[in-house]
Amino acid sequence: MKYVILIVYFFICSSSVFSQAALKVSLLSKPKQHSNDTLYIVGNFNGWNPGLTAYSFQKDAAGNESVELKNIPRGAIEYKITRGNWSKVECAGDGTPVSNRILKLSNDTSITLQVTAWADDFPSRPPVSTKSKHVFIVDTSFNIPQLSRKRRIWIYLPEAYALSNKRFSVIYMHDGQNLFDVLTAPFGEWGADEMMDSVREAKQSIIVGIDHGGNTRLNEYNPYNSKFGKGEGDAYVEFIVKTLKPYIDSVYKTKPSRENTMIAGSSMGGLISLYAALKYPQVFGGAGIFSPAFWIAPQLKDFIKQQSASSPHPALYFICGEKESENMLSDMTDIYKLVRQAGNTNTYFKTIVAGQHNEKFWQQQLYDCYMWLKKNQTR
Repeated sequence: MKYVILIVYFFICSSSVFSQAALKVSLLSKPKQHSNDTLYIVGNFNGWNPGLTAYSFQKDAAGNESVELKNIPRGAIEYKITRGNWSKVECAGDGTPVSNRILKLSNDTSITLQVTAWADDFPSRPPVSTKSKHVFIVDTSFNIPQLSRKRRIWIYLPEAYALSNKRFSVIYMHDGQNLFDVLTAPFGEWGADEMMDSVREAKQSIIVGIDHGGNTRLNEYNPYNSKFGKGEGDAYVEFIVKTLKPYIDSVYKTKPSRENTMIAGSSMGGLISLYAALKYPQVFGGAGIFSPAFWIAPQLKDFIKQQSASSPHPALYFICGEKESENMLSDMTDIYKLVRQAGNTNTYFKTIVAGQHNEKFWQQQLYDCYMWLKKNQTR
């Protein structure tokens, strides 16, 4: 029996190792401007955080710059080069944005690349806001006592909000910078306000957008410790449930019941949305789970298995694209099956063949997700 256990353990460990690879990226050339600045690689393997020290380029004795990444999941990776934040991202020679670099990583790989120009070296165009007249700022520095931080909070109020005493359901969404306004959205916006404008008045909801915390995003949206640091997801979700929601319900004309409260987000936001709905099923009647980053939280599986079959079951809408990371679809499928095995059959599973990991894809799918949740969260 001991030998069988050892063989199984070796197989599990080996499978984990074989599913990952190393990548070395060397810099062939870069603009002369800002030549002394540290460069960073950012992509779908590190939560798109543009300035993580572990992903910085290092210089050798000859002045050559490179970065070595280990334990990267095999499959399609998307990435860019920055000088520490998104205002200093690489761009084309005329200052226009460039698409994400894409690499199919199947084994240990070394590549060279060149950076043509930096976005902050070109005169900025006059800013043009895209948020609708129904979007407002609740607070630019709303207190998060659970994390001792402050955060900007957005709110979308349906047009009928000011014209009657009607109360509205509420959907809480993460990555508030990317929901309403292209001025604050480095990858493009979801168009959540325009989406809600297009919904029939009887089915419209208030949208509350919570800005992410920049360098703390990977921690705040993860309930568990990871290679990126301590998981702060429990505190973040508690903030929404015990601080933000009570405030919104006290100030705005909301329907505070679980049947009228939803939560949604993408990538890390998809992960924390599912966790919030499962941890507080008496608060959230539904969750939109877009392209969830389940890879970073393997502990989630045990949490799902511990769910009570008799507890309220939120409506769960799972969606991802088949052109995202290699493990995206399989990870989402595994979690979806576990949720149903735990007793929640109030679920929807959807994949899009051409779907990619970006705001454009999520924008296209938001309406269908919202309308399904409105129909099914009352179960």
